[in-house]
Amino acid sequence: MDELHIEEEFVEDTVILKLTGLVDSATSYYLESKINDLIVAYKVKLIIDLTEVDYISSAGWGIFVSEIKGLRAKKGDIKLAGMNPEVRDVFELLEFDTLLTPYESATDALIAFDSQESNNLP
Repeated sequence: MDELHIEEEFVEDTVILKLTGLVDSATSYYLESKINDLIVAYKVKLIIDLTEVDYISSAGWGIFVSEIKGLRAKKGDIKLAGMNPEVRDVFELLEFDTLLTPYESATDALIAFDSQESNNLP
């Protein structure tokens, strides 16, 4: 059985979730539960580091898409980082790049969050 491991890193008010393994129908509930727990705790700036993920099923993609509206309403967001070429091809094929901006690394995504905050200052 394939597994999904999730490692959390907190950088100020942003949470980086480093995923390792497969995000499929058997493991996606674990990711969804983790994201929901963070939202309940009002941790709404999420970076999902996909560097060590080789496959995301429709169930996995659905988690990211279903959480966007609620996170953005709370001034948060999901930023996907480090997609390998195969995962990114599916991301683009499903046209999720119209909803989410992919980043090369978690560091790039973190910089993007910082830039958004700077642009919102009076």
